[in-house]
Amino acid sequence: MRTLLVLGGGYGGLALVQKLLDSHLPHDVEIILIDRMPFQGIKTEYYALAAGTVADHDLRIKFPVHPRLRIRYGEVGSIDLESRMVLLSSGEPVLYDMLAIALGCTDNYHGIPGAELHTCSIQSMASTRETFLRLNNVKPYGTVNIVGGGLSGVEIAAELRESRPDLNISILDRGERVLSAFPAKLSRYVEEWFNEHQVQTVSHVSVSHVEADAVFNGSQALPGDVTVWTAGIQPVKPVQQLELPKDRSGRLIVGQYYNLPDYSDVYIIGDCASLPFAPSAQAAEAQGEQVAHILKALWRGDTPRLTAIKLKGTLGSLGKNSGFGLMGKRTVMGRVPRLLKSGVLWMSKRHYG
Repeated sequence: MRTLLVLGGGYGGLALVQKLLDSHLPHDVEIILIDRMPFQGIKTEYYALAAGTVADHDLRIKFPVHPRLRIRYGEVGSIDLESRMVLLSSGEPVLYDMLAIALGCTDNYHGIPGAELHTCSIQSMASTRETFLRLNNVKPYGTVNIVGGGLSGVEIAAELRESRPDLNISILDRGERVLSAFPAKLSRYVEEWFNEHQVQTVSHVSVSHVEADAVFNGSQALPGDVTVWTAGIQPVKPVQQLELPKDRSGRLIVGQYYNLPDYSDVYIIGDCASLPFAPSAQAAEAQGEQVAHILKALWRGDTPRLTAIKLKGTLGSLGKNSGFGLMGKRTVMGRVPRLLKSGVLWMSKRHYG
């Protein structure tokens, strides 16, 4: 039997597995999926879990059950491409013939002293659970600082405002405005929502270091009971350790079929791959499906034919009743994009569940 080993059961890895299982696998191919959790966590909604507005159970999707699929639970420790072996953190080796790395990302602390030690994360289900406990244990009238005014920072700030109206909430961002990657019109709408809901946005904050009770903008202390970090991502540590060509963000350079130039049977999916668009669940899912198409074509002895990935846009929430989005070049704001995001979540659960 030939083994296709899939590392990570997130959006990209699960899309790959699901697409392959929906077709006729070659009789000599088996799939092994390795993940640290016994289910897929809906990462795009972790901000709501952290804020306490949804339950852990609501953000789980069961892995598929299939006679040609084996699921193993564990943390990936390292990847040995020369030996075609993955070593789990427990020390257990797992051999493969073909490998798909879809391990996602982790926080990027940019070397800022104290950032990793003294801040909360929403990059994994485990860290988000801890963040939920810390945020919801803050005493009334306490202060929460959120470092980073991108999509994640905006969504957790808005959701926390609805969950804890008693808290003082601030978004600290190094740019001139929140959502700096989006059109100014959309940023202004979000800023207005924050003003109406007493969420403070502080611009031009260059975090020099972080302590247990404050974020420091140079010598200026910005006190807080809890600090949430949403100021950048990078590939997970096993990918960081691979001594291969990478882009400025640490993502692996891939060929036209998303495989490594020097290891043609190793495919990189999602946040670990250097792609011409920003990392997202939507991009990872689309790429996972394309890798499935590539593998099926190669197994048939055909040349894979790919079309360019076309992303449908970005949707964000401002609590449960308002939202914003960018659909192509068109900005959408208000209740409609929030309803659309809820619909996308429902469809995702239905598709994978």
